[in-house]
Parts: sequence; C-alpha cells; structure tokens
Amino acid sequence: MRRSSTRKTQPTSTTSSASSKAVVKELERVDQLFYSYANKSSGVIDPEGIESLCSDVGVDYTNVRILMLAWKMKAEKQGYFTLDEWRKGLKALKVDNVSKLKKALPDLEKEVRTPENFTDFYSFAFQYCLTEEKQKNIDIESCCELLNLVLRTKFCAQVDSFIEYLNYQCDYKVINMDQWMGFLRFCNEISFPDFTNYDEDLAWPLILDNFVEWIREKQAKT
Repeated sequence: MRRSSTRKTQPTSTTSSASSKAVVKELERVDQLFYSYANKSSGVIDPEGIESLCSDVGVDYTNVRILMLAWKMKAEKQGYFTLDEWRKGLKALKVDNVSKLKKALPDLEKEVRTPENFTDFYSFAFQYCLTEEKQKNIDIESCCELLNLVLRTKFCAQVDSFIEYLNYQCDYKVINMDQWMGFLRFCNEISFPDFTNYDEDLAWPLILDNFVEWIREKQAKT
C-alpha cells in the first residue's frame, strides 16, 4: 500500500515582510517631504510652505493645479495642508518626492477635468473659499477670480459675460453655493449666446434669469 505524502508549503513571510518594509519606507519619504515644507511650530504646511512647494514643482501659487492638489488632498482650510491630508493626497497620486509630484500634476489636471470629477472639483473650489466659520457666501470680486481660475478655460464666453454682468449689476453683493452650482449647470446645458433652450419657468437661480435678461437687452441694442 502506497504511503500518502503531504507537501509542505513554504512560508511567504519573506515576501510580505519586504512589501511591508517598502510601504513603511514610502510613508517615511512622504512624511519627510511634508515636514520639509511644514511650519515647525504649527506642524502644518501653511501659505509660506505652499509657496515653497509651488516654487519646487514649477507652478505659480495662483495656478489652478494647486487648487486641484488641494482637492485631491481633500484639504479643509484654504492655504493649509495637514499631515493626514498630505498623506492621503500623495498616496492617491502615488508619489513620494517633489520630482514625482511635479510629473503627476498634468495627469491630475486631466483627472479633474473629466465630467465625473469636474462637478465635484467645482463645488470644492467654492467651499475652499469659505474661510470664516459659518460662512456660506463669497463676495462678488472673489467669485469672479474663482470663475476665471476654475471655469474660464472650459466656458470662456459664458464666464466672461457672467463676470461682466456681476460687475455691472448692483443687486447681489455675494454669491451662494446654489447660484455657483447653477452657473455650471447653465454652462453645461444652455445654448450660448442665443439661449434658445433657456426656460425661465425651470428652477434656475434668479440671478441667472437676470443675467439672461441683461444679455438679451444688450443684444437688442446691437
């Protein structure tokens, strides 16, 4: 009678151990990079640290890609990155040094500009500008700057006309989230500048009804 044999399996601890060490080393590099920009007293990257980061990755402090980086990190406070936000963002981008981060920014912009991500980014941009506790609106000047930064490359004519209207009108001193998001929907859905499919009876923010009326009056004079 043949004796049954049992095959012994070799432990895989060596492979998993090497993988774990690589993860730890990567996290250490991410943390070291963070602390090279962080304020030593506060323990966060502040506006001065972000300016240094911008210089190292070759983009201006006001470049939209920095706002996109904040979106990727899910940053909560404008001009500041915490260690946890930094770790999440760099892990998602799969980078652990400045050179890799610089190379990742163009792909990040492509990611943001996809339809499934852009609405979330556009909403984030507004919320990121709410710098005061319980603040729900942003002033007209800041709104115009933000529209130029996040939306003008996508809808140049609409943004230019809306900014012109915002600076002309006197009824609104601030813009709220509903109006902000309504304008993105307007750009995506409405034929411009003829407004052939614009229906005032639909649930548009009043400011957009006024904007369309203002443009139509201008068109009638020309």
